[in-house]
Amino acid sequence: MFLLLEILFHGAEKYTEVKEVEETAVLLCDRDWKSIMETRRVLVTGCSFGIGLAVAVRLAKDELKRFKVMATMRDLGKRAALETAAGETLGRSLEIHQLDVCCEDSIRECVNNVPDGCLDILVSNAGMGMIGPLECQSLKTMQDVFNTNFFGLVRLVKQVLPDMKRRRSGHIVVMSSVMGIQGLPFNDIYSASKFAVEGFCESLAVQALKFNINMTLVEPGLVLTEFERKVYEDAGNMDLSGTDEETARIFREIYIPNSENVFASTGQSPEEVVEQTFQLIVSKDPPFRHQTNLLYTPLTPMKHADRTGVLPLDVFYRLTFTHSRVFNLSLGLMRMLRRRMRKSKV
Repeated sequence: MFLLLEILFHGAEKYTEVKEVEETAVLLCDRDWKSIMETRRVLVTGCSFGIGLAVAVRLAKDELKRFKVMATMRDLGKRAALETAAGETLGRSLEIHQLDVCCEDSIRECVNNVPDGCLDILVSNAGMGMIGPLECQSLKTMQDVFNTNFFGLVRLVKQVLPDMKRRRSGHIVVMSSVMGIQGLPFNDIYSASKFAVEGFCESLAVQALKFNINMTLVEPGLVLTEFERKVYEDAGNMDLSGTDEETARIFREIYIPNSENVFASTGQSPEEVVEQTFQLIVSKDPPFRHQTNLLYTPLTPMKHADRTGVLPLDVFYRLTFTHSRVFNLSLGLMRMLRRRMRKSKV
């Protein structure tokens, strides 16, 4: 930057060739201003509500106007909330498009609508939740979860990857979950779909780096969104006749109440997750993996500390069945501390 100012204010006499001056200035401008001056095309999936909606709007309202956002959803009849949140950015830095991650033709048509076919950033957010005893779930519903959470991502990446490779530029941001690192009781199929996402991205990221394409896994824990609320509301009304009485009792009397306590104690606001995701997108050197909630960070070392895999199983078993009262007292203390922290910030 200082060298650029020297060129501007003192002329080029100290340089032997005008060409050298021009090349130096161009390099400096590229390094210092390229990220500010360029407008990057972003496609975000699952924007009818929740994190997808908020990420799309946050990018569209970027103060530096760095992004043109294609906010997509399966059902355009649910676009009202996004239109309201987008405000004046609608039709300017944000456009709404139909995209069903379970349909290759829908994905292809949407991506083909990108001007010049050049998509700089993909934010894969569309997802489907599922909790409850395994015996109570239909195979069709399990397949739907994988079709959305895993194969939906695969379809998207398969469509956008060739052009990113050709241009040797791109960033693929994937909304994963801490449940893609550590499985939790009664989240068998959802966790499995997120484990698949993590394995897919870990494998592909190595090849992507060769083409200067970054991949980032965003791993939230519990987030206080309509998506999470609906998943647990549906679980509370679930027909448990397909399982035994003991499992049904554990689900109703232990899992659901404990989950509500964990939500109230450790759940993040959507705004917090969105802002962290935004910072990952604007970063010049984005990480491969980012956990949004530090409270879940110990899960990773705990899982790999014991080669037998017994340690994490034992911890979750004790928290659920042996020390549930201590666990809930700890959550109550955590809620109190978080309230005090919020008050101190105000």
